[in-house]
Amino acid sequence: MSGGLDELKAKHERLQHLYEVSNVIHSSLDPSQALDLILGQALQLTNANSASVSLVNPTTGFLELEASCGLPSSSIGFRLRIGQGITGWVARTGKPARCGKVAEDSRYVPVRKGVNSELAVPMDIRGEVRGVLNVDSDVVDAFGDADQSLLEELAVQAAKVIQNTWLYEQLRFKARMFESLVAVNQSIQSTVNLDEALDSVTREARNLMSVKLCSLLMLDETGESLELRSSIGAGQTYLGKPRLDIRESMAGSVVRSQRPVQVMDVRVSGIYQHTAVAEIEGLVSLLCVPLIHGENCIGVLNVYTDKRHSFSDEEIRILTAFASASATAIEKARLYDHMRGIEEKLRQNEKLSALGLLAAEIAHEIRNPLTVMKMIYHALDLKFDEGDPRARDARVLGDKMDHLNRIVERILAFARQSDPLWEVIDVNLLLDDLGLLTRHKLKKHGIELKRELDSAIPRLEADATQLEQAFLNLTLNAVEAMPKGGRLTIRTKRLAERHRNLGGGQIAIEFEDTGEGMTEQIMSRTFHSVLDSQKSSGVGLGLAIVGRIVETHSGEIKLKSSVGVGTTFTVVLPVEQPAETARGVSCPSP
Repeated sequence: MSGGLDELKAKHERLQHLYEVSNVIHSSLDPSQALDLILGQALQLTNANSASVSLVNPTTGFLELEASCGLPSSSIGFRLRIGQGITGWVARTGKPARCGKVAEDSRYVPVRKGVNSELAVPMDIRGEVRGVLNVDSDVVDAFGDADQSLLEELAVQAAKVIQNTWLYEQLRFKARMFESLVAVNQSIQSTVNLDEALDSVTREARNLMSVKLCSLLMLDETGESLELRSSIGAGQTYLGKPRLDIRESMAGSVVRSQRPVQVMDVRVSGIYQHTAVAEIEGLVSLLCVPLIHGENCIGVLNVYTDKRHSFSDEEIRILTAFASASATAIEKARLYDHMRGIEEKLRQNEKLSALGLLAAEIAHEIRNPLTVMKMIYHALDLKFDEGDPRARDARVLGDKMDHLNRIVERILAFARQSDPLWEVIDVNLLLDDLGLLTRHKLKKHGIELKRELDSAIPRLEADATQLEQAFLNLTLNAVEAMPKGGRLTIRTKRLAERHRNLGGGQIAIEFEDTGEGMTEQIMSRTFHSVLDSQKSSGVGLGLAIVGRIVETHSGEIKLKSSVGVGTTFTVVLPVEQPAETARGVSCPSP
């Protein structure tokens, strides 16, 4: 009778203890705090020396040590395959395991020295084992049936707590994410400057995901490589990374597939290109999502953590949604920048037109009295003896009038408009002829000519004479930029498919010199200045004419220059010339 009473009393005390434990561990909805409470109660109930909770990572399928008490710091990041060790066996079978002498159990995987006994029970959530609760003791046969029963009851309570904290955390995460998405959308959509939009995207993405570093890479003009355009949290080593080839890089695979990719540890990954940079910068886990606008991927958004982290499906969905909104904002800012560029170009064209008319009028006004002066000069037939100082003065007077006449003719030629003569041409052959034409001048100035011509580029419909004039002016400009000699590289290539805005695509012709380079101030007015008084010879119309010719061919010309390094002019021309636009534009006669 007394034995049954004692058993009933013990059961009552156990239930009372479990009730108190349940109240304690249900008192927190914070996941990490809840796990710490569970482990504390597990130690107290079983008199164990150490305890741990391992959860199944749904992404990797591994059992990962999520929280521990009494285990060494080296156990951080410890993980097992399902079925490996006593813990893995419990996760695979869904049954508890009690081992009184771990040294005699072949399943045992040591984590802490001095352990003799282990008790592990499954944590079942909605009919699926999602984790294992372990307690260890330094004493042999430390755990009995009562301890196992208590731990199993605790695991049931712990599973509910973990499920509730997961749900709470997911809801809190979603709420925070959606709040951030709304704020981000308002922030980035209100930004019309492209650089500001890019910086806003990286800043908000870092806050959204609570990560160490966020970077934004965009496809360059060729569509063949990714260029770092904005970052937050990056050091100089990361900022100094070269461009990524979309055919050979992990980020490039995201562009090609238009699907997110995550890497658990970029420091040791075989698909991540810059492992040394990651080691220096302290970068560990990476999530890379595409920036998709319409059907095109314009770049990627990267977020890095400073410790191992498996991004959940929810995190991936949220960042993907954020990237989609960001891509729209980026394209909006791009369009705004383009519109501002068009407006500026229209204003410059208006100035050029007005200047052309003014120049023509002034030139005519100058040429009339100049013609009279020349007629009188020749009529006077000023002939003096060679020793007479007046003979030299007469020659100078004639030369200067001829010089003035040439200036007038050039101004009139620039102001005069003529229709281009369209024909199908081979740009490479045109550049070959240009090389023959300029070879002596280049040799005289100590300039090496290097040609990298793509034999596969298609033919163009263009005015051969006008293009030849444009290419000649760019060559002569390069010669002037290299007074001490150097190298001029002329290359042709076809641009990538995604950047074509015309049916036949585009080709690029680059003139790259190793000259003195230009300052930002000079670059800003390169194609706008018609008369350059700083030129040592000529009247500085060369680059302005080039701009007009390229514009006539529905193309564009781009300039990149660094002082002391050199300058590159890139002429981009459409392969198929749209008749309704191109033939309606006129150009200065060569």
